[in-house]
Amino acid sequence: MDFVNALVQGTLLGGLYALFAAGLSLIFGVMRLVNIAHGDLIVLAAYLGLTTTVALGVHPLVALIVVVPAMAGIGYVLQRAVLNHTLGDDILPPLLVTFGLSVIIQNALLEGYSADPQKMDAGALETASVALGPLSLGVLPLLTFAIAVAVIAGLQWCFYRTPLGRAFRATSDNQDIAHLMGLNKRHVFGLAMALALAVTAVAGILLGIRTSFDPSVGGGRLIFGFEAVIIGGLGNLWGTLVGGVILGVAQTVGATINPGWQLLAGHIAFLVILAVRPNGLFPRISA
Repeated sequence: MDFVNALVQGTLLGGLYALFAAGLSLIFGVMRLVNIAHGDLIVLAAYLGLTTTVALGVHPLVALIVVVPAMAGIGYVLQRAVLNHTLGDDILPPLLVTFGLSVIIQNALLEGYSADPQKMDAGALETASVALGPLSLGVLPLLTFAIAVAVIAGLQWCFYRTPLGRAFRATSDNQDIAHLMGLNKRHVFGLAMALALAVTAVAGILLGIRTSFDPSVGGGRLIFGFEAVIIGGLGNLWGTLVGGVILGVAQTVGATINPGWQLLAGHIAFLVILAVRPNGLFPRISA
């Protein structure tokens, strides 16, 4: 029964990892940009959520009404003002710039909030549970997984069923032809980053409800996000969810065997899949 419980809890944990990874997968799929600052942007969203809940006295989930548009605006401005100027055939400039952005965000959060761990108070939601036979499932993990599925389904629908999604795909496939068809690639990339950071806002709020956080934890969230993206296949949104679930299950099973093996088991699962399927389980196939 412990093993079954580990599988279920790992699957639910995978929903949070999928939210960490969805923004990475989206921006890589659209502009081939690897954002080293992604984990720190998740933490930034958590701190914005904390500030909103304290200042307005609202529930953390209600704070999404403020944090999601704020992060989307930050993403658009960041892409238009900084990151668009780094894109090109050379992958080094965006890596260096986003690494610098990571350092800036961490130090700004240290100045503004100190290094003390923080956590958002979600009240009864944090401890509520439902019984499923002999298993007890937390309402928060269930809600997180449901939100992850809904977010990824929404991104998939946007990407393949809307004019904005067609603009994303056209610009990703061939920027020159997209420009000739009247698309402004700088604006399209800005919208892609805005959408990615809107998802990041959701991930940050749920992270802040689930566990404590401080300005230095972004690196770990980045690693989990990268591993989920690579396991699922770069640019494949549903693959990202599968990657998150595999990573979460590996960690919880490892922790069941030995508490010290939790993170190690996830990294081993990532390395095994990378060795067998270097492009991930569901690599994106360009149309």
